Amino acid sequence: MRPREERIRVGDTEVHAWVGGRGAPLLVLHGAGANRGWLRWLDLVSEHYTVWAPTHPGFGRSGDAEWMDGIDDLARFHLWLVEAAGLGRPHVLGHSLGGWTAAEMATMSPGAIDRLVLVSASGLKPETGEILDVFYHSDAQLRDLIVHDPATVPEWPELFGRPPTPAEMAASDRDREMTARLAWKPYMHDPRLARFLPRVSNPTLIVWGREDRIVPVECGEQYRRALPHATLTVLERCGHLPPIEQPEAFARLVLDFLGGAA
Repeated sequence: MRPREERIRVGDTEVHAWVGGRGAPLLVLHGAGANRGWLRWLDLVSEHYTVWAPTHPGFGRSGDAEWMDGIDDLARFHLWLVEAAGLGRPHVLGHSLGGWTAAEMATMSPGAIDRLVLVSASGLKPETGEILDVFYHSDAQLRDLIVHDPATVPEWPELFGRPPTPAEMAASDRDREMTARLAWKPYMHDPRLARFLPRVSNPTLIVWGREDRIVPVECGEQYRRALPHATLTVLERCGHLPPIEQPEAFARLVLDFLGGAA
């Protein structure tokens, strides 16, 4: 089924979302790099699951939410979106900032979601390393840091192969402003999150790239230790964007974990 674009009203905020596929619902939450649209891995997963990929308020083509000042607000918002869109009890997959949001959702209401997939998730402070200060780097610098090897990324030409338009640069500035509002202080983590992760009874798959230069793989180990029913898979020769860098392998991991066609 071809994906479609929808507008979902959540309270007084209108959310832009990509929706497509068939089967049980899978809510996909994007990172600080914004919603990149319908990507190759989504095509593969949507053969078995109905993918709902909303754009966070304050990002992309979604409305503003000036009242939000933390990821806990964003997590509550997406729990509300699940109800507003009539998704029942969906699986939830979050990448980076979206992974942090998904983890917060699970601590708030484990019964509201089914299985949980955390991909290169921020939210926990590394014990020895550090999360890269994305506000210190330009978009062009971040583009070179987020993947291990651009030559191996199948969709690199489509996603990064041309200079951004003025409209895209303005959208990027808006995304960075909202990211700063949600995750600036404390930077990219919630000091209380680890205390509540043991409450999460949901089966959880954690996926990381071994060469992640944004959120170190050490954070994946922290999530694995804190979540009672979690497994961690680390992809070799992969950076911060496993779904884009290795779409086929990533989609297989997700489908195997969620149950595939079953």
